[in-house]
Amino acid sequence: SPKLKSHLKRCPLSPSFAGLELSVNNHNADFSLLTSPGPAVSLSCLVQNSSEAEELLWYRGDGQVDLKDGNKVNISNICISPVTESDNGVTFKCMLARDKSVQVSVILDVQFPPQLSGEESLHIEEDKDITLSCNSKSNPQAHAAWYKDNTTLTLQDRYQLHRTSEVFQLSINNVQMSDNGTYTCVMTYLSTEWRKDFHLIVEEAQPVFPTEAVIAAAVVVSLTILFGIVAQRDKLFKVWKALIYWEKTSTVLWQCPVFFCLFHSTLLCCFPRLKNSTYYLLL
Repeated sequence: SPKLKSHLKRCPLSPSFAGLELSVNNHNADFSLLTSPGPAVSLSCLVQNSSEAEELLWYRGDGQVDLKDGNKVNISNICISPVTESDNGVTFKCMLARDKSVQVSVILDVQFPPQLSGEESLHIEEDKDITLSCNSKSNPQAHAAWYKDNTTLTLQDRYQLHRTSEVFQLSINNVQMSDNGTYTCVMTYLSTEWRKDFHLIVEEAQPVFPTEAVIAAAVVVSLTILFGIVAQRDKLFKVWKALIYWEKTSTVLWQCPVFFCLFHSTLLCCFPRLKNSTYYLLL
């Protein structure tokens, strides 16, 4: 009706409806870029179907990339160098500054094998627990398996396997002598095997020294001696006074650095000297 038409206005078309679009490396839609660690990767974002200058933005994940002047209008290039394993799965987005809904995303698909090689010797006592761990990080994920003495490992109740995107582990609880041997972690990546050997050497359990019991016994003996000294302090004090009296009232008949002899009335006594002291003990 005429009344309804008077309330309708012509809205300006957004850039996406006006035919304006972006492309990254000639892709107009989101895509995944296959690459490997080492070589640099270049991403070029281009504004298409625009008759005016359009500012562009780049994001790595949620963080905005700092672009230099001259690398922002209508065309913008960024370079990832060098590409590393940590770049795997990272999303780069190019978008219009004035309308961020106009954008193209690139997900890096960095492919790399597991870093697995060499050997390791492990010594463990009986009845203890041990965990063998190897690096399983790769893209795509490698097939993993454990072998013992070149034979597929038969899992027992004491064996446990654990795997994450980073590591592949074999845990052995309550290690026994029968667990002696060479354990091999094998990663099969794109038809290529990567290995690491673990030479497990099980040793007889050593008797445990009763440290706590010895300490407790030493404390008891020390306290007993201390209480004995305290209980006999009066007698010891009398002996000490008697020695001092003997030293002052007796005649020294013979002495040397180790012993000396005193004559008192009709009694002859010899005493050992205490090193660096003027006190003596009665023989």
